Amino acid sequence: MANGETIESYVPARLDRMPWNRWHWLIVISLGATWILDGLEVTLAGALGGILTRPETLGLTTTQVGASATCYLAGAVSGAVLFGYGTDRFGRKKLFFVTVAVYLLGTALSAFSWNFWSYMLFRALAGAGIGGEYAAINSAIDELIPARVRGRVDLMINGSYWVGAALGATGMLFLLNPDLFPIWLGWRCAFGIGAFLGLIVIFFRRWIPESPRWLMIHGRNHEAEKIVSDVEHNIGDTVDLSRPANRTELFVTRIRTRTHTPWHEIWDAVVHQHRRRSVLCFVLMLTQAFFYNAIFFTYALILMRFYSVPEKDVGSFLLPFALGNVLGPLLLGSLFDTIGRIRMITATYIIAGILLALAGWLFHAGLLTAKTQTLAWSIIFFVASAAASSAYLTVSEIFPLEIRALTIALFYAIGTLAGGVGAPILFGWIIGTGSTTALFIGYLAAAILMIFGGIAETWLGVPAEQRSLEHVAAPLSSVR
Repeated sequence: MANGETIESYVPARLDRMPWNRWHWLIVISLGATWILDGLEVTLAGALGGILTRPETLGLTTTQVGASATCYLAGAVSGAVLFGYGTDRFGRKKLFFVTVAVYLLGTALSAFSWNFWSYMLFRALAGAGIGGEYAAINSAIDELIPARVRGRVDLMINGSYWVGAALGATGMLFLLNPDLFPIWLGWRCAFGIGAFLGLIVIFFRRWIPESPRWLMIHGRNHEAEKIVSDVEHNIGDTVDLSRPANRTELFVTRIRTRTHTPWHEIWDAVVHQHRRRSVLCFVLMLTQAFFYNAIFFTYALILMRFYSVPEKDVGSFLLPFALGNVLGPLLLGSLFDTIGRIRMITATYIIAGILLALAGWLFHAGLLTAKTQTLAWSIIFFVASAAASSAYLTVSEIFPLEIRALTIALFYAIGTLAGGVGAPILFGWIIGTGSTTALFIGYLAAAILMIFGGIAETWLGVPAEQRSLEHVAAPLSSVR
């Protein structure tokens, strides 16, 4: 089909009306595994933080441990922007194979690090792959999942990050046990878990099609129609578009096809046309990034420094913490589709901030033990996990289809750079001083930021629940 030709397509409406079936589960499992990999990687970095300070490993300082986490995040930011643009330009499917390959290379090489600088480089490479996955995967998932359940599915997938965290914690209990593996070998084997899971992900993704919505915009509507028709046929829920009665029941999308979106149009959409939405996404991503990265990348150091938890036992303290993070989006996710986005995002952000401030005070007062500290974190992140997941949901559904992946990448990158990259270094340095007062002030700052994010949602939030993506944000190529 020629570039610039006007077409009418029922592809978005047919995707939204489709009953939930095994095809959707395949999408959730194959694409949602991205978050499992990210959770695994971050857990490895956190759990290995203490081990890597020992002379028989890499002999890092606590500041260098924080710096390596920052390099992972910096790589994720760079990968998100680079691969995010490629996802919108060349398609979702092509890029989510490239990004997982980059991740595999980075995590495999991390096992062969020989000093601080090589470890930083390989962590940055693994981060680049994961960052690219955010844009490619979140855009594909939102474009394939029916509108009526998009909120709960997105939160469930984002919450699967903590399944990866639990896998990493469980692996650490074995690999960091000196009775089973020598210290110099166990930490290197840990990175093999991520490489193995990455190979499984590649295998399953072979059956995931290109986004029919992306195909429609890029003048390949016949391919989009065929993908949707094949799925409908397989589940016995076909739509005969030759009958006028069927056509009138479906929302028709009228667009002018294009090969790409020029930069000036991207700038206009983000900075001018959707300025309020851009401010909202920046605030939500920044606040949750600081909140999470400040705590999670250094949790092992806190347990070891302030509670004298042995290195080999750190993983066991992560399991209840991960459980709380998994259950939050799982149990609260449906409320984002029923009660609504604005109310739930506001509530989860503000409650998470209040709980962290309270836990920080208890820590400073010396009223917590290693177990009660972990319990406090588990309760806090039961709520905070749903809040953070809703930030990614918001970014991925409130911008036009043509720039969806790029905006996910941009706001992930901006939010992480502004609120997340420096947090591990800062908190690593604070923990190194041994000052509970300084750490309490850091926790209080993170809490205030989260509360501010909740307040911003009340002013700028978009009621996207149970609405098609085209209704939430009309495509830039729409013909009215």
